[in-house]
Amino acid sequence: MQSKRTLKARKRVALIAHDHKKGELVEWAVYNKTVLSRHELYATGTTGKLLEEYLDVPVRKLLSGPLGGDQQIGSMVAEGHIDAVIFFWDPMEALPHDPDIKALLRLCAVWNIPMACNRTSADFLLTSPLMHQDYEVLLTDYSQYLGRKVSSVQ
Repeated sequence: MQSKRTLKARKRVALIAHDHKKGELVEWAVYNKTVLSRHELYATGTTGKLLEEYLDVPVRKLLSGPLGGDQQIGSMVAEGHIDAVIFFWDPMEALPHDPDIKALLRLCAVWNIPMACNRTSADFLLTSPLMHQDYEVLLTDYSQYLGRKVSSVQ
C-alpha cells in the first residue's frame, strides 16, 4: 500500500544554483518574485544571500553547496521539509561536490519531489496550478527494501 503526504498550497521551495548559474537564477527569481513570495524559500549559501537581497523576501539560508548545503537540502527532502527543488546546475562544469548533487537528485526521485534543473523546467513547475494548491504526493512503499536480509560481511 502506498502512503501519501500532502504538500500544502504554500510550498517549501529550495533554490540552488552553481556559480555560473547564480545570475540566471536571480534573474528568473526576480521575474517570478510575486509567485515566489507566496512560498517559503530555502537556499544554499551565496545563492540565498543574493535571492534575499534581490527579492527583498526572507530566505532561509543554509551552508554553501560545497560545504554541505546540498546535503542539508537533501536531508530536508528526506525528512519531508522541502516540497520542491529548483536547482540551476551547470552541466558543463565538473565540481568537487558532484556526488552531493547526484545524491540530492536521487533523494528528490526517491521521495517523489518535483525538481527543476533549468529555467524552462522551473517555469513549468512554478506556473503549474498544482504549485498553488494542496497536492497529495504518492510515496513509494520501501518496506520490502528495508526488510530485506543482508548477508553479513566476513
